[in-house]
Amino acid sequence: MRALILLIGVWFVTGCQASGAPLNSELTRKWWSLSFNQPNYMKVWVEDSQVEDITGKLIRRTGGGTAAGNEPEDGTESARGWGQITGNIREVVGADLPKRIYVRWQSVVESKTYRVWIDIPEEAREIMRATVNDPCPAEPEEPAGTIALVYVGLAPGGIAQVWVSDKCMKAVKVARAQAEIEPLGPHLGKADGNYYPQSENSKRYVQKYGIPYGSW
Repeated sequence: MRALILLIGVWFVTGCQASGAPLNSELTRKWWSLSFNQPNYMKVWVEDSQVEDITGKLIRRTGGGTAAGNEPEDGTESARGWGQITGNIREVVGADLPKRIYVRWQSVVESKTYRVWIDIPEEAREIMRATVNDPCPAEPEEPAGTIALVYVGLAPGGIAQVWVSDKCMKAVKVARAQAEIEPLGPHLGKADGNYYPQSENSKRYVQKYGIPYGSW
């Protein structure tokens, strides 16, 4: 698994070089990705995200769209908890390590829009630095990673939680925040109140089990 992540990182770095984007060893070690997660069946649509790094630089439009999450047909209340922490890699190239992260998203199962700034603690940045500098103790022959992975989980009730991957690609919880309602609604009032469509599987799940508030 770690080897696969390394290959993905190399692929993105190579792509940046081919496109002519400046990339030196210092920037490579500051390169990190931002992914979004949702509990199973609890559909999310990310409208906007931004990052303020530790130098005070603001990086806008760092990713949006659907969040990673499953719809397992196993007859269980699988929306409780966060499930598997994963997601599409959204590179934040040119940014130093994150100081805080902004997300505005639609909680589709609630028909509510939330917004939040999440403060990232120094503990998280220490883990990110180690990820790109030190090998996993269980695989000392493998090189250190080329990217640091940050995951933001978004759940009904406006819950936002952050994990970073450690040297062995294990997700470590580093932050949690309570979002506020976006008063303008979806797409800042430019969508006539319309939300991203909820899948039929998600609708059936919510009808049967409800929304497990308090489990995230």
